[in-house]
Formats: sequence, structure tokens, C-alpha cells
Amino acid sequence: MSEQERIEELRRLLEKYAIEYYVDDNPSVSDFEYDRLLEELQDLESRHPELYDPNSPSQRIIGKVLNGFEKVVHAQRMLSLSDVFNQEELKAFVERIWKDFPDATFICEYKFDGLAMALMYEDGRFVRAVTRGDGDVGEDVTENVRTIPSIPMQIPEKGPVEVRGEVYMPKASFEALNNLQESLHLPLFANPRNAAAGTIRNLDTGVARKRRLDMYLYYFTNGERYGVHSQKEALEAMSRLHFRVSDAWRECHSFEEIWKFIEETGQKRASLPFEIDGVVVKLNRFDQQQILGTTAKAPKYATAYKFPAEEVETRLLDITLTVGRTGKITPNAVLEPVRVAGTLVSAATLHNADRIAQYDLKINDRVIIRKAGDIIPEVVKALPEKRDETIRDFVWPQDCPVCGSRLVRLPDEADTYCVNPDCPARILESIIHFCSRDAMDIDGMGSKRVAWLHEHGYVNSIEDIYRLHERRDELLSHKGWSDKGTDKLLAGIEASKKQPLSRLLFGLGIRQVGSKAARLLAQEFGTMDALMDASESRLAAINLIGEVSARSIRSFFDQSENRALIDSLKAMGVNMSEPKVENAAPDNPFAGKTVVLTGTLSQMGRSEAKKMLEDLGANVSGSVSKKTDLVIAGEKAGSKLTKANDLGIPVWDEERFLREVHRG
Repeated sequence: MSEQERIEELRRLLEKYAIEYYVDDNPSVSDFEYDRLLEELQDLESRHPELYDPNSPSQRIIGKVLNGFEKVVHAQRMLSLSDVFNQEELKAFVERIWKDFPDATFICEYKFDGLAMALMYEDGRFVRAVTRGDGDVGEDVTENVRTIPSIPMQIPEKGPVEVRGEVYMPKASFEALNNLQESLHLPLFANPRNAAAGTIRNLDTGVARKRRLDMYLYYFTNGERYGVHSQKEALEAMSRLHFRVSDAWRECHSFEEIWKFIEETGQKRASLPFEIDGVVVKLNRFDQQQILGTTAKAPKYATAYKFPAEEVETRLLDITLTVGRTGKITPNAVLEPVRVAGTLVSAATLHNADRIAQYDLKINDRVIIRKAGDIIPEVVKALPEKRDETIRDFVWPQDCPVCGSRLVRLPDEADTYCVNPDCPARILESIIHFCSRDAMDIDGMGSKRVAWLHEHGYVNSIEDIYRLHERRDELLSHKGWSDKGTDKLLAGIEASKKQPLSRLLFGLGIRQVGSKAARLLAQEFGTMDALMDASESRLAAINLIGEVSARSIRSFFDQSENRALIDSLKAMGVNMSEPKVENAAPDNPFAGKTVVLTGTLSQMGRSEAKKMLEDLGANVSGSVSKKTDLVIAGEKAGSKLTKANDLGIPVWDEERFLREVHRG
């Protein structure tokens, strides 16, 4: 046997053994034997570089630094699923289908919590992996996906094959990753889904290999080409092609069978080695699927039942206080670490003193916590029946925990404030806010960089940001500061001087002035000088500003230190005006209207859509009421959409919204 033939044989053997180990969970050789064969292959390939093959088992363990990710248009759009949240909604979904197809059966599968991915094969060889992206266009992440050992590089089918599934990070891999991050004093990942997404988009394939991702396949994109006519047949066919397909699926003939599968899955969810956030219920036969079709965003023949937020019991070890940029005091629960919805939770916000009193929380209480929206940890309630002699009351302090100044609770407000403008905590948080993306958007001035600069005495006020160029040489004397990085930071600071007045107003951290109010004020007055001279009554007369905000704005500009700050920024060349937005076109359907955005938009972020509407003269509100003129609903729109329908408010989908924007 020639060395070329031996290389080809070793590649076939190692691919076979990898499928046995990672897909079938039934290895036929020991780890030692596998490693010995892999070492032999690497040795032979090093002597024959002309036989390089990107799909060789040896390439899975070699790190590469990528230049970026190419955009790829999907041959068939990657749709997302609609959601249902209770038994009644799910029953209504299946009964609608049974009206058209009384003989219909459904396939129930786990809804894996990861990153949707499409895999392409030609002539039996893996050629490309593409993320879902916006459904139409994704990113080519082939090199990172090659590092996932359960994905076959060769399959027993010579024609073109496309399959889709979910790349995820197993719980064990996630825990090991966060342990490593913690040991290196790096930020922890919020959950396995975020960790998987970040890993797939890392430009170093060595990172992807070390983090041990995995993938389950659940969709045979062009299965009908190979005689596949149902979801059941698709799952079986993908298994025969050596793809990793979960065996936790069931064909159901009645709603009772569907609900039983969901209940069983919910009971075992916590013990699974990976995260799931629901169950997918899908019409089985492809011909029936095609008749039902899809909406612009989701198939009509499938939906995802989402599990309720997981609630977990733990102990409230302490309550600590933090001081925000406005001086607001926020109480935080220090918790006995416990795993909730895939992550280890050791802290949660308690909002304010009233919330602590409302829940009757005491130190060392047993409490129930959950993640609001599966993201933000929150305390749901205390369990007073489990109290023992170790509990003690939490006494709300009278003084700021950072500077010692007397705290103030304003009339008709639930929050307590430190009103000392020189409080170190307020100074740091205000600088971080000023530099943030929605404010002056200074590239390179994230919270950690600002904290470092503040700690080392370079930035102790907002004005100091614009004096940093004078201390360039000093910065370069510190470890980690390079010429290129420092100059990039200084260029970002200089560029921020051109930001419009609305961003500056938001960045100044005026109480009651969020980004929306800042835009309204900037459009109304045009310049900082005009705004500073406006009376309280003039401010209160502006639509959506109101008396409370007007009082806060007037109070801010009446303080001499704030006027001195603005004069200083003006002298440094910071822009103090706002370009006028023309929105009076007769065919502009948004001018002067109150619009609510709800759900997830596929072609832009919520903040981008909000800015687009505000540029066209709309008032974007966060809640639906009788005063709402229009609701724009993306995917997974919930209670706001329901309320809009109940009130008879017009609802547009994303396509209609964009069509009207471009028409106007």
C-alpha cells in the first residue's frame, strides 16, 4: 500500500470512528488506538503536503486565524418559528391544522437553545456551513464548524445535500469555559447560547475547537430530492447519512399525545446535558406543509411551545447597594449560587426599597428566583415558612455607601438618590454613560477602559475625556497601551465631537431625559443655548416632556457646575446643535403619530427602527394605549400585539413598515 493510499485509508477509518464515538455513542476502538492512528495520519500528511484536504480528521485540531466571514445568500430562506406559551394556544394551533387535514400527525422535538446553522455537502464531502443571519443572508463559518467533532466531513450520498440544525454548547463545556474565564479575570458568558454564538463567530478556529461545541440536525432542506416526504422520514434519513439527530422525538396522533410529550420533556429538562427552551410541534407530511405555506417570517405548519421561566429556590445571603450615574441607589440580592435557565446565578436586582418591603425580604431568607425573559435574574418571592434563627432584617441606610452623603428620596418617587455630584461612584458611572453607544458612542471607551482610566487618574470628569490627547505619552508608558491602539482611541474621542446635540443631551445624564426625550428637545430647540434658556413652562409644553421632566431639565441647567461643563465642552469643539429633520411630507404616514414597536425585527435592531421612525417625526412609545396610532409587530410579538388587536389599533408587519418608509 502506498503512502497516499494509507492516508486515504486512515482518513476513512478516523471519520468512521468519530461517527461511532460522537454520533452513535458506540466506539469500536479505544481512545489510545484513535490517537495512534491520528498521529500516523499527521506524520504522513506532513510528508505529503500536496495531498492536503480541509476535511481531513487532522484538520479538526489545527487552529487558524481567519480574516472575516463571507456573506452567503441562502438558497432556501431559513425561517424562524412562531411561539405559543400555554396549552390553550398550542391546542388552537393544532386544531386549525386538523380542520384542513383531519388525518394529520405531528412530530414533536426538542427546541434546542443554540445557533441555527445550515450545512452543505457536494459529492459526499462537507463544503460549507452558514449561519441563519437574517434568514436570507448568513455568514460562512465553515472553518469553525469543521472543529465540531460530531459533524461528518463525508457522507454516503454523492448528490448535493443541505441539512440544518442547531449548534450548541453542552452544559459541561459551558461550565468549563466560564471557570476558565473567571480564572483569567475575564467576563463570564451569560448563557450557553451566547457562548456558542460568540464561539462560532470567533476568528480563531483554535478557540472554537477548545470550547467543544456540538450540533443536532433536525431539517433536511432538499430531502424530497432523495425520496423523503415527511419530517419523520427526514429525521431517519439524516441519521442514515451519519448526522447527529436526537432520538428524543415522537410522532403524535392526538393533542393528548403532544401534551404528554411536552410534560415529559419539561420534567427531564433540567437533567439534560444541553439547554432546551421548549418543544417544536411540526406537521409531519411535507405535502400538507406546502399547502399551508408560510408567513413572511415563520411557517404556518410548525410552532414552538416555550416553557415557562424556570423558578429555583436558593438563599438570600445579603443585600448590597450600588450607586448609578444619576445617584440612584439600587439594592442587589447576593444569592447562594444556583443554576437557572442554563447559567449560574449569584446576584439579582431588587429595584428599590419598596420592593424589599413588598416581598418582606430578610437576610438569609430562602427565596424563589427566576430569569425574566430567560435573561435577567430576579427575586420572585420569599419563603417565610422556611425561616430559621439565622435570618435578620435589612435596614435601609440613611447615607450613601460610597461617599457617605445623606441619601434623599424625592416625593412621589420609589427611588432613593445620592445627590452629591462629587460622589466617586456617580462620577465613574456618568463617564461610562457619556461614552456609551447610545450617547456619544466613543469607540474604545467601554466600561472597563473608562474604569482603568479613572482608577489611574486620567479621567475624573467628562472634560478629561477630551484632554486625553495631551497625555498620550503617559498612556503609552503603561503595559498594554500600543501606539496603534492609543491613536485609535484618541481618534474615536475626536470623532465624538461631531455627534448631534441629542446624543450629547442624553450623554449628560439629565434625570428624566432618556434618548427619546433628548431627541425631542434637540429637534425643538436646535441648539444647546436655546435649550438652556428655555423656561420650565416652555419645556413642559413640549409633547411627551411633561412637568416632571421639565422641572428636572430646568434644575440641571440652573446648576452652575453644569453650565460650566457645557461651556468647557463647547470650548473643546464639541458640537452643540442638531440638524433639523424635515418630516412634513404629505405622504409621510408617521409624522406626529404615536407608534409602538413590538417583537423581533429581522432586518434591523429595535433601536435602528426607533431612530428611523423618530427621524420621520413619529413618537415611539413603549406601551400600547388608546393614544397609540400604529403598532409595528415583528416576530414573537406578545401582549402588546394582543392589546393592539383588542383596541382595534392598526398593526403592520416589518415588510409593510419598510415599504412605507421607502415610499415616504
